[in-house]
Amino acid sequence: MAVGKLTKTSIETAIAQRLPVILWDTTTKGFGAKVSDRGICSFIVQYRLPGGRRGRTRRVTIGRFGGPWTVELARQRAKEILGEAVLGSDPADKKAKLGRTVTVSQLCDRYLSEGTATKKASTLRSDRGRINRHIKVLLGNKLITEITRTDVRRFLKDVSEGKTAVVEKTGFRGKAVVRGGKGTATRTVGLLGGIFSFAVDDGLIVTNPVTGVERHKDRRNQRFLTLDDIRTLGEALRVEEENGANPEAIAIVKLLLLTGARRGEVEGLKWSEVDFARSYLCLEDSKTGQKLVRLSEPALAILRNQHVRSSSSPWVFPSRNGLTHFSGTRKIWLRVIGRTNFSGLRIHDLRHSFATIGVELTKSLPHMSGLLGHGNYSTTQQYLHLLDDSLWRATRETGSAIEKALGP
Repeated sequence: MAVGKLTKTSIETAIAQRLPVILWDTTTKGFGAKVSDRGICSFIVQYRLPGGRRGRTRRVTIGRFGGPWTVELARQRAKEILGEAVLGSDPADKKAKLGRTVTVSQLCDRYLSEGTATKKASTLRSDRGRINRHIKVLLGNKLITEITRTDVRRFLKDVSEGKTAVVEKTGFRGKAVVRGGKGTATRTVGLLGGIFSFAVDDGLIVTNPVTGVERHKDRRNQRFLTLDDIRTLGEALRVEEENGANPEAIAIVKLLLLTGARRGEVEGLKWSEVDFARSYLCLEDSKTGQKLVRLSEPALAILRNQHVRSSSSPWVFPSRNGLTHFSGTRKIWLRVIGRTNFSGLRIHDLRHSFATIGVELTKSLPHMSGLLGHGNYSTTQQYLHLLDDSLWRATRETGSAIEKALGP
């Protein structure tokens, strides 16, 4: 517990420390901010019902820090709640009664608007897809107070067996194929648990029905290519290139394999993030925040060639109209994979392949951790300071081996 004037700075400091604590405000008695060990902060207000010391102490969650809830707005709401309590009302009981009328669909909408302030845009897109295509379809009309572990287990089974599978039209010519499956079921139940945790924090329900539900083991991160596999991939890339495939997509696939970067990081790469002189990418906003990606000579060669083609654009891989970056890699990737026996191999598996080959060559897991990038510059700089020469050696060895396997 900590006491002082509640400010944005004091909350952000507590979040960064990742220690469970309640920060109580000295300017409004009973108003505070509860920070979890996951770095999630919720504004709360605590009050005592009429009856003196015998009156029951109650606590209400106002909302999560970030998004619509600033310190000032939360403090104002706390004063309103405290005022209701002085007049004999019980705001906590009102919220509990509200929970008995809220559907899962309504809770999902509330979660997306109030409980996702710290999530990346790409993560939010995935969350919305899982909510709209699975959660709302199977559970949307149920009241949140009615959901039990049995319902969650049934939901897991139904999504695993493809009961939410559908082909959706997206735009004029696009379509989204929703297949379901064990991996999708596991990740969607994980999201459902987060949504119900939000409801618990908000005082709408008392317990999370997802807690204790056993899920399928998620094996999505276990696929990788060997150097022999990369030779096969290189041949398929050459055939696609000879058949007129978009050169931006071919270059992106190769760069993904040579850097271990994520597809969104490479597709959205800007020239301002490329440092030819020092041979690395300075990514402004990756999935884990800012990070550095070291570049081998084969990776630099691809970027130099691309610079000749698109130096007038802010994007390394511009779209055809030049207004944004290229985003059609997946379409070419599916054609490339169709020429191999790597059925089901995802673009993201190139990242795993880079890491696996690097570990085999360097016999060092920490080296590859440094090459793949960390959540912020301070962590990466620690590796740059301690392992600079060996990291460059790992970069050169891994890039050289992959280039040789890919072929001309």
